[in-house]
Amino acid sequence: MYTDNEILFPHYAIPALRDARGQEWMRLIDRLSGKAETSVEVIALMSLMIELNGCLACETDSYRAMRGCTACAQQTLRRFKGSDEELISMYDESVARIRELEIALAD
Repeated sequence: MYTDNEILFPHYAIPALRDARGQEWMRLIDRLSGKAETSVEVIALMSLMIELNGCLACETDSYRAMRGCTACAQQTLRRFKGSDEELISMYDESVARIRELEIALAD
């Protein structure tokens, strides 16, 4: 009954997000799909998806958890009311935040 679900948005679900939006989003997903899950860019996308999906409030017995992380993320992106440009801008802000954390942790 339960599908693949995680505590937070998983790296393995990234390629499945490719067709959820337009061309800019496709290019981003294509670029990130080949990167390691420890790269700043991938962590930034995972962080953005955690925020958009509401992963922190997801309960394992909820309908969305039973559907799995991939289906939840695809639905979230389809329902996102902003433009692809807005979504990419949110991603860029997430990259900047992760880089700031990386620098702070290095000190």
